[in-house]
Amino acid sequence: MMGKEALSSAFSEMILEEAKKDKNIMVVCTDSRGSAKLGAYPDELPEQFVEMGIAEQNSVTVSAGMAYMGKKVFTIGPASFYSMRSAEQVKVDVAYSHNNVTVIGISGGISYGALGATHHSLQDISLMRAIPGLTVMIPSDAVQMRKITKELLESPRPTYIRIARSGVPVIYDENTEFKIGKAKRLTDGKDAAIIVCGQLVATALQAAEELKEEGINVSVVDMFTIKPLDTEMIETVAKECGCILTLEEHSIYGGLGGAVAEVAAQTEMVPLDICGIPDEDVPNGTDQEVFKYYKMDVQGIKDRVKILISKKSK
Repeated sequence: MMGKEALSSAFSEMILEEAKKDKNIMVVCTDSRGSAKLGAYPDELPEQFVEMGIAEQNSVTVSAGMAYMGKKVFTIGPASFYSMRSAEQVKVDVAYSHNNVTVIGISGGISYGALGATHHSLQDISLMRAIPGLTVMIPSDAVQMRKITKELLESPRPTYIRIARSGVPVIYDENTEFKIGKAKRLTDGKDAAIIVCGQLVATALQAAEELKEEGINVSVVDMFTIKPLDTEMIETVAKECGCILTLEEHSIYGGLGGAVAEVAAQTEMVPLDICGIPDEDVPNGTDQEVFKYYKMDVQGIKDRVKILISKKSK
């Protein structure tokens, strides 16, 4: 891994350069240009920037209107508000109306830490992936964020992207190619598979490395696109590894784990453990503190993998 970089910074720097070349690119913000790390974009391209204030529902609808007129629109702000408060606008104005809007939810999952449950976004993936016509992604590092943004500029579609707040480890080198809807298999162990997304990919890789030292070889799959889901990859690792651990910064209900379980139940039944946030109020703390509390840290992942492998042999 090569240091840390915030995905919001990666997006902002890239979209500024792209927008300088394409006047149809628009960025819409809801009083969050600082936390979204938009940097120089509003000052350098004021004609391609709209500040909506604290009005996420309006932001999505205005973005849809601009997209209808031929603009390539990225609306960015807190995931907790864009995914819940603006759910109807995302459903109707963006997805149902087939408008080229990418909704980028920043500070996703438990990123807001001490601000607590009102600012957590732990239900967004279950909601968004149920909306017809909407692509749903949780990128794992800054390189991936830049590459999928580039693909969205070239191949527009209604999209929801959720990203973390702070810098996350850089996993990929700049030459790595990505395709929306196709997972990246990062290790090739046959004892178990970890299907993971977002900032927890780096944690899963560290756990896999430590498990390898104990003689346990694990496949780590970065399922950065939750919808459309790479069902072929799920079936492949299920057959090869015989058990699957899903890992996500989301409720255990309806997120990546639910999506993988739906596929496995219909194609390749194997022992499966959905590792996420349980159905309870999350204690306040940093994301790393909360991950440790719920045994979603390196040691917790290792322990869960070993339990899964024991179930496989029965």
